[in-house]
Amino acid sequence: MNPGALLAWAAEHGRDLPWRRTRDPWGVLVSEVMLQQTQVARVVPRWSAFLDRFPDVDTCAAVPLADVLREWQGLGYPRRARNLHAAATVVVEEHDGRFPDDLDGLLALPGVGPYTARAVLAFAHERDVAVVDTNVGRILARQHGTRLTPKEAQGAADLLVPAGEGWAWNQAVLDLGAMVCGKRVAACDRCPVRSTCAWRGGPGDDPAEGSAAVSGRQAPFEGSDRQARGRLLAALAEGPVRADRFAAVVDRDAATADRLAATLVEEGLVEWGDVGELRLHGDRNRT
Repeated sequence: MNPGALLAWAAEHGRDLPWRRTRDPWGVLVSEVMLQQTQVARVVPRWSAFLDRFPDVDTCAAVPLADVLREWQGLGYPRRARNLHAAATVVVEEHDGRFPDDLDGLLALPGVGPYTARAVLAFAHERDVAVVDTNVGRILARQHGTRLTPKEAQGAADLLVPAGEGWAWNQAVLDLGAMVCGKRVAACDRCPVRSTCAWRGGPGDDPAEGSAAVSGRQAPFEGSDRQARGRLLAALAEGPVRADRFAAVVDRDAATADRLAATLVEEGLVEWGDVGELRLHGDRNRT
C-alpha cells in the first residue's frame, strides 16, 4: 500500500469518532471493548454515556460489577463488561491506576487480547504498532491476493506502519475497511490504494474469505441463547428474579431457562442471593 495516498485520503474522508479525540488509555480501552462485535453507530452514544458514569479506572473499579452491567445493558456480550471491570480493578490494584504502556503488560489485563493491546498502544500511546481486526485482515488479504495466517497478517501489517504515524495510519486502514473495502461491497473505483491491490474486486474467490482476522457469518440473534440470556440480564438489572420466573422471563421452557441461568452464574455475571433469588453479581443492595 502507498502510505502517502492512504493517509491523504483519510485526512479528507476519515470518520470523526469521539474516541479519536482522546489519548486516555481508559477511554481508548472502553471504545475498543465496546466495538468488539458491535456497530460503530450503536457504540458512539454508549461510549460517551459509559465514560460519564465511569470516567476513569478508579471509578469503575470502586463499584460492584452489577453497576457496570447495568450501564452495559443493550450492548450485548456482557462478558465484555465483566472483563472491562476486571481490567480496571487490576490497573488500580496492581499498577496504581496507571495503564501498562507495553504489549506484555497490556496482554496481562483481563479480556485484553492481541488486537486490543495493540490498539491501546497505537491510539493512546501513539506507538508505531499495527492493529489487525476484521477490516484490516480483509484489506491485507486482498492486497496480497491470498489468504493469510495470523502470523502472516500481523507481520504484513507491522511492515506497513510509517515511522511516527502509528496513530494516523491505523485509523486510516480501519476507515478504508469500513468505508471502501467492505465485506460485501468493495468500492474499488474509489480506493486510494487500488494500484497496489492484487485482487481489485476481480473474478474468482475473494482472498479475504477464510483469511486471518476476517470474521465469518454470525448466527442469527432472533431466537438464540444470546437473546434469551439478554432478557434475563435485562430483568435482573431491575432487581432480583426468582427461579420460578426464569422460564417466563426468557420465553423458553424451564430446563432451558435453568441452563441459561446456570451459564450466567458460571461466567461470574450473576449470583444467588440469600433468599433464593438470582441477582447481578455484587448487587447486594437489591433483595
